[in-house]
Amino acid sequence: MTIIRRRIIQAALSPLLAAPLLLAPLQAAAQAAWPSKPIRLVVPFAAGGTTDLLARTMAPELQRAFGQPVVADNKPGAGGNIAAADVAKALPDGYTMLMATVGTHAINAALYPKLPYDPVKDFAPVTLVASVPNVLVLNAEFAHRYGIQPVADFVRAAKANPGKFNMASSGNGTSIHLAGELFKSMAGVYLVHFPYRGSGPALIDMMGGNMDVMFDNLPSALPHIKSGKLKALAVTSAKRSDAVPELPTIAEVGGPALKGYEATSWFGLAVPAGTSPEIVHRLQVESAKALASPALTERLKAQGAIASGMSSAEFTKFIAAETAKWAAVVKAANAKVD
Repeated sequence: MTIIRRRIIQAALSPLLAAPLLLAPLQAAAQAAWPSKPIRLVVPFAAGGTTDLLARTMAPELQRAFGQPVVADNKPGAGGNIAAADVAKALPDGYTMLMATVGTHAINAALYPKLPYDPVKDFAPVTLVASVPNVLVLNAEFAHRYGIQPVADFVRAAKANPGKFNMASSGNGTSIHLAGELFKSMAGVYLVHFPYRGSGPALIDMMGGNMDVMFDNLPSALPHIKSGKLKALAVTSAKRSDAVPELPTIAEVGGPALKGYEATSWFGLAVPAGTSPEIVHRLQVESAKALASPALTERLKAQGAIASGMSSAEFTKFIAAETAKWAAVVKAANAKVD
C-alpha cells in the first residue's frame, strides 16, 4: 500500500517538478529574442545640448549592434528629474534606457529636498559613456562691451557690477549650474542664475544677447566658440582639454581665489532596476565596443568629450564617489534650487 501511495504522489507531482525544466528553454528563448522591438533612450534635456548630442551619437551604434531602432526621446525639465523619474517607473524589460548625467545621478540628491526617484535603488547602471569639461563662455558682444579677455577681467567686471550679469544654465542641479555656483562662491561674485530646459535653449539666448555668461559643457558650446558667437575664457577641468588646448583652466588663470577650482560633467547609460543582468551586460558590452572604436573615440575627442565604456560594476562605484563629491560641492557653494 505504501509503494502504491508513493507512486500516486510521484505521478501527481511529476508535472510540477518538470515545469521549471520546461520553462527554462522558454525563458532562455525570450532572453535571446531581446530586443524584438524599438528601444527608447530617454534624454533628460532639450535638443542641442551635450546630453542630447551624446545620446544621438550612441543611438545608431546600439541600433547597428542589436538590429532594432534606438530612439532618442527628449523629456526636459526639473534638472533632469522628469526624465529620470519616467525611466525609474518604466518596465525593467530592456526597452527603456536613460542617458544619465552627473545631475540626475550625483548632484540632484544633494540639491533637491525630495526627488521623484531614487538614483541608487531605482536604476541599474550600464556604463559611463563619456566625461567632458565645462567651459566658461560669454556672449561675444557682452565681452567686447566690458573689455573682458582673461578670467581675471571677468571677475573684476562682475565685482564692479553685482547682480547685473545674467548666468544661464541647462537647469537647476546640472553640472553647468553647479560649475557656476562654485565659481560664484570661490570668486566672491554675484551672478543672477537663469535655468533653462537644456543647453540648447540656453545657448540660443546666450548668442542672442539675452544671457551674458554660461559654464556650458564643451561639446555643445564648441561650435559656437569656433564660429565666434561665444567668447571662451577657460575650461573648468583640472587639466586643459585636447579639443581646445589653447584655453587655460580656470584654476590656472583665475587668481588665488580660484586656485583648485574644478567642475566636470559626465554622461552614462542606466536602465530601470530589476532589468535582467544578461540585458545589462549585453548593453554594456556593445556600448563599450562602440566607444572603443577609433572612429568614435576621435569623434568624441574632437568635440571635447573623453570616451569611456567602463563596466557596470565600475560605473556603480563611480556614481557613488561622484555623489559624495558633489554633495560636498553643493554644501560648500550653498547652492539651492531657485
